[in-house]
Amino acid sequence: MFDERGPRDRLWQVAARQRGYFTAAEALAAGYSYQAQQFHRKRGNWTRVDRGIYRFREYQDLPSEATDQFVRWSMWSRDRAVVSHTSALAVHDLGIANPAEIHLTVPPDFRQQHSAVVLHRSRLMDQDVEAHEGFRVTTPLRAVIETASAGIDQDIVDSAVAELLSRGVTSRRRLLHAAQEMGARTELAVERALRAEAA
Repeated sequence: MFDERGPRDRLWQVAARQRGYFTAAEALAAGYSYQAQQFHRKRGNWTRVDRGIYRFREYQDLPSEATDQFVRWSMWSRDRAVVSHTSALAVHDLGIANPAEIHLTVPPDFRQQHSAVVLHRSRLMDQDVEAHEGFRVTTPLRAVIETASAGIDQDIVDSAVAELLSRGVTSRRRLLHAAQEMGARTELAVERALRAEAA
């Protein structure tokens, strides 16, 4: 079937699902040669965010959301990274987490590095991950458990556990079971949070 839309319309449709971000490969697939891409970058139509990652200039004028940055890092990782730990707590608005660093979980064989992100290597199960607009994030339960396992400040774990339970997302029993599967350190942090929540 013939696509009557022009390259810009095709690329815009892709970028609109990714908060205005797109890759050089996506621009190429939409019909922009590398020479045309360079032209649009030089003219200021596209903002270069990272190597091979751009954003439509129009999105610079829109109110940004706190989660916009996660779309960029998802693209940087070629969709292999999942927002996790305290960054995931912030996405889910669980507790008092306000991380200064971006935490991503990547597969063990992931080789890229960047000073702006903290990488955790693990194979996540499908049930531990959910999709957001333009990126993936660990579920609220997984976010709490992995934060507890990382030895993050107990106050952050306490507040996240209290909110998780108050929202009815999970039960105390299921939370404790998930913590036990992660190891003794995680179990202890979650037990402390449960005691604080019951007090």
